[in-house]
Amino acid sequence: MPVNPNIFKAYDIRGVYPTEITEDVARDIGRAFVAYLGATEIGVSRDMRVSSPSIAAAFIEGACLQGADVIDYGMMATDMLYFASIRDGLQGGAQITASHNPGKYNGIKMIREQARALSADAGIGEIQAMVTSGAFPTPSRRGAVTSRTVLDDYVERVLQFIDPAVITPFNVVLDAGSGMGGLVAPRLFDRLPCTTTRLCFTPDGTFPNHEANPLIEENRVDSTEAVLKTGADIGICWDGDADRCFFIDGDGAFIPGDFVTALLAEAFLLKHPGSTIVYDLRASHAVKDTVARLGGTAVMNRVGHAFIKARMREVDGIFAGEVTGHYYFRDFAYADNGFIPALLMLELMSMKGKSLSQLLAPYRERYFISGEINTALPSMAEVPARLEAIERRYADAVITKMDGISIEYPDWHFNVRPSNTEPLLRLNLEAATAAEMERRRDEVLALIRG
Repeated sequence: MPVNPNIFKAYDIRGVYPTEITEDVARDIGRAFVAYLGATEIGVSRDMRVSSPSIAAAFIEGACLQGADVIDYGMMATDMLYFASIRDGLQGGAQITASHNPGKYNGIKMIREQARALSADAGIGEIQAMVTSGAFPTPSRRGAVTSRTVLDDYVERVLQFIDPAVITPFNVVLDAGSGMGGLVAPRLFDRLPCTTTRLCFTPDGTFPNHEANPLIEENRVDSTEAVLKTGADIGICWDGDADRCFFIDGDGAFIPGDFVTALLAEAFLLKHPGSTIVYDLRASHAVKDTVARLGGTAVMNRVGHAFIKARMREVDGIFAGEVTGHYYFRDFAYADNGFIPALLMLELMSMKGKSLSQLLAPYRERYFISGEINTALPSMAEVPARLEAIERRYADAVITKMDGISIEYPDWHFNVRPSNTEPLLRLNLEAATAAEMERRRDEVLALIRG
């Protein structure tokens, strides 16, 4: 059966099991991954999805067939694979996961040495070509499989980002979404003085409570209700493979990723004055304003982890944030991590003696953001025309085209960027008042929707 080309995404491989992602496809991807890297030793891990054990086994078989020795780390979070690749000096690694997608999906996230991610521009395209053609270099040997664990070492490394002794005994709600957060969070929070309410901590790929995508409001209902019921100071939720985390304040309000980025930037700049912070171009001005106020350097960058990580290396960025809940750390191999942000937020609240709501109050009074609004278009051919219409309409603004089109006025700004894979335009807009944000949002959406 031909391989569906749509499973090869901009930053990973992902599709429905068993119609798009199959064991045969995974085996060939394992072969192609090793051949692309020229690797002799890689690591493989998996999430809790029902199909992950068989997909991982097939990938490992393919990697061994192509001549690589494989360290099987078993079930763990994606950011634990990043840590394992550094600790064990691996030439590459693969996590079997579909991240935040529903249970019928599975996929593969791949890295090379130093936890550097593969992408469509660097690796995934070459792997797709090999898998599609079935043409692989002839291996000189068959690799062997060994097993290792990293959980204890990983927990110690993550805790090094804070001083646990300063943490206030907060009341915290934790929701792992039946995903990999349930593996790591107990080991971390058992070391802290917080009282915790723990939801969906048993890893379960059938997602019996709700899907592990906290960006969707219905998946936050349980954690929000628990925050309000227990009078918690903060709620923390993870996606399925636990490389992203999300926050709810004591009033039950969800915190946008740009405000989280601003707060985490403050956490770093208080400890490391003058540092450089990288942020994605969709973000609220709260990020760059906070960094400037605290004497740091803010560097705006295009969206996507491959671009963010590369820019961090270029400018020696200590931290980077994306509005989608990906947070990156120089001292964690420039990789994203879902647990360091949770610890840093608790430490910042403790050091400043403020609740999360109090920390956010200045941002909520000054910055009014639309959040990301997606508009489907009839075809990919429509995308350039809609972007050109926006450029003509706002020709008197400061216009940049780092990623899609960004329009900047003194009291409002927005970015519109196309999807990599489908006829979709994504709008993020901010204004100085709520009324102006809503007016400008509707104005731009009318242009986008024709």
